[in-house]
Amino acid sequence: MGVFEELVRLRALGEPCALATIVKTRGSTPGKTTMRMLVRRDGSFLGTVGGGCLESEVLEAALQCMRDELPRTLSFSLNERDYPGSGLLCGGQVEVFVEAIVEPRLFLFGGGHVSGAIAKLARMVGFHVTVGDDRDEFASLARHPDAHEAKVGPFDELARALAPAEDHFLVIVTRGHDQDGEVLEALWRAGCRPRYLAMIGSRAKRAQLFADLRQRGVDAGFLERVRSPMGLPIGARTHEEIAVSVVAELIQVRRGGGGEATAERAG
Repeated sequence: MGVFEELVRLRALGEPCALATIVKTRGSTPGKTTMRMLVRRDGSFLGTVGGGCLESEVLEAALQCMRDELPRTLSFSLNERDYPGSGLLCGGQVEVFVEAIVEPRLFLFGGGHVSGAIAKLARMVGFHVTVGDDRDEFASLARHPDAHEAKVGPFDELARALAPAEDHFLVIVTRGHDQDGEVLEALWRAGCRPRYLAMIGSRAKRAQLFADLRQRGVDAGFLERVRSPMGLPIGARTHEEIAVSVVAELIQVRRGGGGEATAERAG
């Protein structure tokens, strides 16, 4: 499989990757201009930028690039002085451009008004948005034209299908406490480890629901990761204002900000 074929495959799966391309060479170098290497999230890769210690540094830069989504240009002088013990004698120079290929995935559990408002704003800022509900009429692109996908099914099945969801942003906005709990329990039992997990509701709702889930065996550490009340504290009241607060928090987490921990919210 070629580099670009694999890139398309990973993008369709919603998995991040990074593309490293030789953009400039001078003198004798093992890698030539336009040679490419595609790095997957697990550190495996396809293609080459010349091998050896240079490729090792490019690999590390690519992994960091996926974490911060910032492109970078790397410059290398291929000689024994800069890389002692490497055996490099060619003496050439290489520049490699590394860029992240990331399309963050947002899954909205529940197809009501809040989901619709979040979907609209999230798509505007670059998220791939999926709306899921257990009712056909609430999980449709006709109702949510700003979503990329709509999925219908029992909430627990929709949740389990996302595992491990390591790169996903998950927002729980179902029609009631029972369905919210169903989603959270299914996510935990499926071993999901989302990058962002939030649930709409008050502190009182969260306290009661989490107590019930702990009695059912759901790990307290998993529940502590749930952002609830969700969104940045801007005093939001309307569906649209809630969407602004939630999408702002999505951006904050995506760009490296941690946001508030659940314990701080409770305080």
